[in-house]
Parts: sequence; C-alpha cells; structure tokens
Amino acid sequence: MSLIEEARAVRLNAHAPYSNFKVGAAIRTASGAVYLGCNVENVAYPEGTCAEAGAIAAMVAAGETEIAAVAVIANSPQPVSPCGGCRQKLAEFAGGDVTVTLATTDGVVMDTTVAALLPGAFDQDYMSRSN
Repeated sequence: MSLIEEARAVRLNAHAPYSNFKVGAAIRTASGAVYLGCNVENVAYPEGTCAEAGAIAAMVAAGETEIAAVAVIANSPQPVSPCGGCRQKLAEFAGGDVTVTLATTDGVVMDTTVAALLPGAFDQDYMSRSN
C-alpha cells in the first residue's frame, strides 16, 4: 500500500466532531516501517492533536527517529499542508530533502520537501551558545 493509501485509510479514524475536518498522515522511516496518525480534536481546541504529530509520536514510541517520506491527506479543495508546528516537528526527524506528499481525497497530489515547507527551520545549531 502506498503512503497516500495508508494516510487515506487512517484518516477515516480521525476524531473530528467539531470541525469535521479529518486528516490522515503516514510516515515511512529509514528502516521502511510505516507509522500512521490522524487528527484527534478536543472540545478545548488547543488540546487537539494533528495527524502528523500522532504519526511522529507512534514512530518515536517504536524507537525510530529518522523520517524518509511523509504523506498527508484531507478532504480539502487543494492538497492540505501541515500546520507550522507540524512542519517543525517533521524537520526534527527529517532531512530537508525528504519528500512530503500532500493530497486531497479527490486525488489531487502535490509533492514538496520538508525544506520547502519550512525554510529556515529552527534546529540544534541555534542552540550552540545556550550556556
């Protein structure tokens, strides 16, 4: 199954009773394993979890830390992009050249990279003088 198909399937499990905006994400790691996530809303909106964050959490919980590819899908008029926070989360575990495939449930697909989504990502180099 392709990453988009995996993301499409897990999207159906999203808990989005407030926005009805279901998002699915699939991450393939360097080992070839695939980790899935879907958005989980909470009535206190800021307490919800994005699909990408859920997939990253599953990956880390399994002991992996290197993202090789990402797919994100939603029922939107154009391919859905990760929010700013999730862009930073992806940059924590993926090189700038890692492909991020964004898709709609209607079949519109756009490929980009982590670096294109988050130019100037905050990284460990900024912490070099943190004493």
